[in-house]
Amino acid sequence: MIEISSAVHQDKIIDLLNNYKEDGVEFSYKEKKGINLYFETNMKNLEDASKLVKKVIKGQPWGTVLYFRVSPAE
Repeated sequence: MIEISSAVHQDKIIDLLNNYKEDGVEFSYKEKKGINLYFETNMKNLEDASKLVKKVIKGQPWGTVLYFRVSPAE
């Protein structure tokens, strides 16, 4: 599971990752706790999945100035 902490644009992040399907990689939104969003992924390496999520978000016009944190969740 991947944890994303962001105080803003949570709906955009959920929509972006729920619709991400490239190279067989998928993410699905599971829950929200405070400013934290949790996503399941089919990637085995959660560190690599976290890096991919960060790259995908930063690739959006609104993501370039967004302050957020992505990490594997326990």
